[in-house]
Amino acid sequence: MRGLYIALMFAVLTSATNGYDGSMMNGLQALDEWKESFNNPNPATRGLLNAIMSVGSIVALPITPYIADIFGRRIGIITGCLIMIGGVVLQCIGINIQMFIAARFFIGFGVAIAHGAAPLLIAELTHPQHRAIFTTIYNSTWYFGSIIAAWLTFGTFKIDSAWSWRIPSLIQAAPSAIQLIAIWMVPESPRFLIAKGQNEKALNILAKCHARGNTEDELVQIEYHEIHDTIKLEQEFESNGWLDLFRTKGNRRRVLILVALGFFSQWSGNGLVSYYMDDVLKGAGVLDAQLRLEINGILNIINFATALTMCFFVDKLGRRPLFLFATGGMLAAFCAWTVCAAQFVKTSVAGAGKAEIFFIFLYYVFYNSAWSGLLVGYGVEILPYKIRAKGLTIMFFAVDLALFFNSYVNPVALDKLGWKYYIVYDVWLTFELLVVYFFFIETQNTPLEEIVKYFDGEDALLGGTLATAKAKSYLVEEGHGEKVAAVSTAREIESSDGSHGHVAEKV
Repeated sequence: MRGLYIALMFAVLTSATNGYDGSMMNGLQALDEWKESFNNPNPATRGLLNAIMSVGSIVALPITPYIADIFGRRIGIITGCLIMIGGVVLQCIGINIQMFIAARFFIGFGVAIAHGAAPLLIAELTHPQHRAIFTTIYNSTWYFGSIIAAWLTFGTFKIDSAWSWRIPSLIQAAPSAIQLIAIWMVPESPRFLIAKGQNEKALNILAKCHARGNTEDELVQIEYHEIHDTIKLEQEFESNGWLDLFRTKGNRRRVLILVALGFFSQWSGNGLVSYYMDDVLKGAGVLDAQLRLEINGILNIINFATALTMCFFVDKLGRRPLFLFATGGMLAAFCAWTVCAAQFVKTSVAGAGKAEIFFIFLYYVFYNSAWSGLLVGYGVEILPYKIRAKGLTIMFFAVDLALFFNSYVNPVALDKLGWKYYIVYDVWLTFELLVVYFFFIETQNTPLEEIVKYFDGEDALLGGTLATAKAKSYLVEEGHGEKVAAVSTAREIESSDGSHGHVAEKV
């Protein structure tokens, strides 16, 4: 298990590429050499430079779930990494703004494919008790990439040539290169293998990853039969087309949550700092370019520390309480941020500018309590296997739409409205808090397959020892009477010994 997790830590750096990109673009916009190389891009052009990466991701999304479902989670990661590396090479050798824009399109295209496979591999491979930690760590690596980019651009700041921006651009390929090496040490998802009929191989992987290779281990047997029965029932009795995402009440609620996750994770005001920290700090009175780079670097370190720490409290505190705490705190901090920004513009008092920077830092502490890690972790686990890849695609589509809007509109809006633009996010954060309160469902300490019951009740399709009424009725129709009896007996035994039937609780 330790060997698997070490390999996974290197193999799931997809999110780090995204974080690196945002911080790198922040840093490049503070470099005079970059501005001179591309003839001092105006706000609209800078917006396009950032937005085009989201366009690349959106274009890739229609094929992303098919790569993961047909060829496997590992092939999805490999494909995405190869395309990203090609885009980074083109970006590094860019001699004009058109080449730079084209390169960023290909980087976004590759990120989307890798993003659509990596979280699935993590959630479907890790031990039930470690799923929440690992899936939230995945998206938290965004800040790992961001920290490297922030301090790298700080280090190349004084290089008096185009290499001051070409070096950070070239190193953007590092996470993808590491993934291409590490992915060969990570086994394929057991759920994917079962879906493809490779049952024995899937069982051996589960045993190796969760029970030191013992295929007769109780946990491994419970996991295997629950996964196998559920997937086979889905394949035999239900389809997995795009319309299935909207066919049932439970799925419609899932889609609503996924869209909310996508938009809220990017439309909460964080897009102002992720790509336009330079402009925000100028508005707060920080006119020294080197000091702006230092603040950007320190902020990313605090963000990473907060996000990584909260990964270990997801199952202890619960998803819903964390989302409510984070969103409520973000709203309060952003309102204070807005007031300080307004006071600085009106009075030019240095203290107001410093207070604004403090509330930016505080805002991110709240944001990283939930939204950075749980964006992917929560999105993956609420989806049943048959629509997991497509559902995650819907979420990333919302993310990319929000990023496109932020990247293209934020610099123009900041330039025209200044601090008044922050009021839009104050109102929006209030709406976010209401949506989280009324629609988000708790999934704390529940095995991956069993989460369907929170959304679909007895209409859920769940096999194994905790088979739902719908699953048992299908088995009866198929003449599997003995299997139904075994399921009923197992449930009676669990009821008699007072257990809840959850794998995590058994362990």
